[in-house]
Amino acid sequence: MDAKSYNAALADLRTVRDAIKKARAELAKLEADRDKHVTRLTAYEKAKAERIAPAAGLSVAEVVALAPALAPDRLSTPDPAAQQQAPDPAPARTAVPESGQQPPRPAAAAPAMSAPRSQPPTPPQAAETTEPTAPPEPRSLPSVPEGAVGDAWFSHTPGLASTRPNFTQQARSTVFLDTATGILVHRNQTHRVDLGAATAADILTAVFHTLPDGVERIYITAGDPWHRDADRYPYLRDAVAAWLNAPITGWRTDTGRGRDRMAGHFVHPRNPVGRYQRDHGDQHVEIRSVGEWFDLDGDDPTTVRDAFVLLWQALRRHWPDAVLMGSPSQTGRDLWTRTIPTRGQYAEGFPVLSEELRSLLHATAGQGRNELITPPRVPEQLPQLVEYDRTFAYAKHTWKSPVGTPRRITARTFASWSEKEQTRALYGCGHWHVRVTVPEAWNHVGLLPAPAPGDRTWHYPSRPGDTFTTWAGGPEIHTALANPIQPWKIEILDGILWDDGKPLDDWAKKLKETWTNLTAQAHFQGDAQQARAAHLASRAVRAILLYGIGSFAQRPRMVTGTTPRALERDVPPDAEIIGFDDELITWQKPTGFSRDPNAHPEWAAAIWSGARAALLSQRHRDDDTYAGALHTPPGTVVAFRTDALYLTQPQNWPYHHQPGDYLLKGHLTGPLPAPTTEAELLTLRNAGRAARTTGQET
Repeated sequence: MDAKSYNAALADLRTVRDAIKKARAELAKLEADRDKHVTRLTAYEKAKAERIAPAAGLSVAEVVALAPALAPDRLSTPDPAAQQQAPDPAPARTAVPESGQQPPRPAAAAPAMSAPRSQPPTPPQAAETTEPTAPPEPRSLPSVPEGAVGDAWFSHTPGLASTRPNFTQQARSTVFLDTATGILVHRNQTHRVDLGAATAADILTAVFHTLPDGVERIYITAGDPWHRDADRYPYLRDAVAAWLNAPITGWRTDTGRGRDRMAGHFVHPRNPVGRYQRDHGDQHVEIRSVGEWFDLDGDDPTTVRDAFVLLWQALRRHWPDAVLMGSPSQTGRDLWTRTIPTRGQYAEGFPVLSEELRSLLHATAGQGRNELITPPRVPEQLPQLVEYDRTFAYAKHTWKSPVGTPRRITARTFASWSEKEQTRALYGCGHWHVRVTVPEAWNHVGLLPAPAPGDRTWHYPSRPGDTFTTWAGGPEIHTALANPIQPWKIEILDGILWDDGKPLDDWAKKLKETWTNLTAQAHFQGDAQQARAAHLASRAVRAILLYGIGSFAQRPRMVTGTTPRALERDVPPDAEIIGFDDELITWQKPTGFSRDPNAHPEWAAAIWSGARAALLSQRHRDDDTYAGALHTPPGTVVAFRTDALYLTQPQNWPYHHQPGDYLLKGHLTGPLPAPTTEAELLTLRNAGRAARTTGQET
């Protein structure tokens, strides 16, 4: 980009900024008008919040917040003092996880473990006249109840276990479609199709006209057709839901078939899944984004198809019956079930924990560490910004996982043990409820996650003398006690301890070997297109392991549905309205945990804890050295981002192309203004990667 195009882009950006301001003002005006209408409806004696909510596009709780008189059973308005203390119960807008997938952040506790429901928040009109409230307190994490009630949690769900399948997955007829160019690839043939406005109806019509024998899966490689009308909706997800739910003559939303229980659409802002079924007949088809598997950089559908072929061939060397399913999480979990032993202790399968313990792990075991450290903890002007990314990181932490019936380790029990027994327990597979105190002389990054204010966020306290209560895995607890700078004070309040086992080791080794082979192909392949396809296939293996691990976490399920506007009274009373147009109301509601035989959140929690600990300190035995944030000078860590570390100085850390190694991925020389937002960090990250690629570190 030259100076002229740069200035032109800035002018365009200012135009967009002004349009956003204008749209926000208009939206605020419309929302205020809507709120007045809601309040006015309370004059009708028989007005009900559950009728008004879908008409207003709000949840019942939000309607009651605007008009407290509509609360169930005509509850009187709560005491204002009590209102100021109550948290806002309005649900966050969260992507609905597909079976086997998970959102990138930990969610709140399951309903069975939540605090009692609070009173509705103060209506906006009243809030304008009250004094500013104090910042919200950090949320409290759940704990195991005392006595026999809590002890009963330490069991497995009867009749539910992960077992080796006795059937072979059936491959699906698959095509790859670029909706921007109309290029369609099926097997070794390339077609060009007319997609019209690229609606779901247009895509199905074009594909089945070209391939009348039938297709079961359509991967979109470019064009993002579900974003075509994004400017008409306040949220990107609303646009996606409208695209998926638009009526299609001759088709309806799929209701599932045979062993495949996946049914209905998966609403995701960027990688949605549309599932359709013929009105008459047994034709089923999915429309999916290939972005679930890997990021593309202008790759054509032929290269993408070649990547899937290479991936399938590479997996077949380890799994003769391997089949690529719709998503990497589905594929990963299916491949894992085919490594369950046929002999030995777990030949009958791996039992699933009690729902109470799964709920506890869901609420207290976060995933990746994402933290931006801003001035004055880092310089206002950074001398450099250096990005280190841990290669295939989660594969490093699958060699040991919790198995067997969990044991409760109370504070009294832990205190009664010898130092050797305590150390062995903390080295083992455990999840610990602890009270943590930051040392008075501490001057580096935080070590343990703590619940931050809000519904689903974590932060990492580092201020000397701070005390907090949290849950953490054994690897992080050990790092806090034995870090290279100064031990932290850790008080064990309660704990869950399992036996050490290797339920994921065989699966992960096979995926690591597959990744290594494909990476080598990408490096040594003479044909540029095949080299690129091999690289994409290696990234897909990473996704299979990454999302396969995430699928074990089994978040509480959210069901999405649609109801015609004319039948708005049929919207479930406990549903949240997430979108609506002239024809349909789109809603979602929680359904809790399903009876998933492959739900093992204890495995995901152990791997995530190990990965977070390795961002702080990781030993390289062969090089007799260490890497990680704690092996850098204080004030040089700018950010953590899942598997990546951003520093102000380059480090001489070993890199041997092995899982877990720190790869120098980006480097910008300064001075640079320290990023204060995630967007600013990502802008610098992209510039650093580009500079590293071109060899011009500027």
